[in-house]
Amino acid sequence: MDAFTAGILQRIESTESDLHRAREAGDVFTMDVEQAELDDLRRLAAEHGVSVL
Repeated sequence: MDAFTAGILQRIESTESDLHRAREAGDVFTMDVEQAELDDLRRLAAEHGVSVL
């Protein structure tokens, strides 16, 4: 696995965790921010052929 792939997968995992915590806390603003970040990271991964489960 190259550095880009490892980095993007780590960022996705971290963002998913942050989104989960925001949902548990009921923090709507942070949920929106984290969801947008997650969408961007998934798009970026797909554009570069990185498979995200």
